[in-house]
Amino acid sequence: MSQSNIMPGFKPALGFTVVYLSLVVLIPLSTLVFNSFQLSWDDYVAIITHKRVLASFRVSFMAALIAAAIASFFGVVVAWVLVRYTFAGKRFFHALIDLPFALPTAVAGIVLATIFQPSGFLGKLLMDTVGVQVAFKPLGIVVALIFISIPFVVRTVEPVLLEFDTSMEEAAASMGASRVQIFSKIIFPNIFPAILTGFALSFARGVGEYGSVIFIAGNIPYVSEVVPLLIVTKLEQYDMEGATAIALSMLVVSFLLLFVINLLQLWARKRSGQL
Repeated sequence: MSQSNIMPGFKPALGFTVVYLSLVVLIPLSTLVFNSFQLSWDDYVAIITHKRVLASFRVSFMAALIAAAIASFFGVVVAWVLVRYTFAGKRFFHALIDLPFALPTAVAGIVLATIFQPSGFLGKLLMDTVGVQVAFKPLGIVVALIFISIPFVVRTVEPVLLEFDTSMEEAAASMGASRVQIFSKIIFPNIFPAILTGFALSFARGVGEYGSVIFIAGNIPYVSEVVPLLIVTKLEQYDMEGATAIALSMLVVSFLLLFVINLLQLWARKRSGQL
């Protein structure tokens, strides 16, 4: 039996998939692209290069980049603990890792803003001890993005650690290698592609995040205003051209990020096949 005939009803299933993707993804995105054709190139450039727009892009990308880097570090630590150690409440912590996936982002934003505001528990503690304000500052955006980004890293690195052959560690230890050498020379090169993929996923999620950010960011133009909020603001002001231009730019960035993620996953599969 040929590979195309393994799945019964392949052609109807393929047709349903194409129709579904067209209705949910392709038609809405194509509408955005077609609407952008109403803008001239000069108008598009003028909108995108406006100081407020550039500031919002800078805030979104810098916050997402910092949050993804921090989430990658702590995500690897969490994945390592969950895979390599047995302790009471391990199942509970496994479920807790997925909480940002299930929790509405707006709820997460309200909770984080309540905790980290100057009168909140952690916010007051940080203000009194180190004089740092988290909520209603760009730092609040980073905190919110770390909260929603860590699961991407944990769930990407965890399967690789589960499949890792510990006999290589034992062989290195028997030859006198230290723990640092074992991790840096054996473990880290094997999990690095997964870390990179988790970082890219976290960064991509952070760039377009809205719900968990608007309650803790302060939303001050040129300071803590993210791109999704600026798009909503343009729509509320009936500035369809401005919202379309900014949304199109975000669409292009999202496609580029997905392309990079797919390349990283392909590289990771090839690398794992060579090891």
